[in-house]
Amino acid sequence: MPNRKDPPRSPDDGRAETEHERREREIHESENQDEALEETFPASDPVSPFIPAKTPE
Repeated sequence: MPNRKDPPRSPDDGRAETEHERREREIHESENQDEALEETFPASDPVSPFIPAKTPE
């Protein structure tokens, strides 16, 4: 059973995805998502509240 976010299979493929192929694809997608999350770290850290002082006139 394909997931709802799976891209449609090519109509000229002529065969259904096997259980092994599906598992391998899902593992690959999960690894890609984990890697993307690691690459964005520490984007979730709060912004520094530092405000520079005005220059004296």
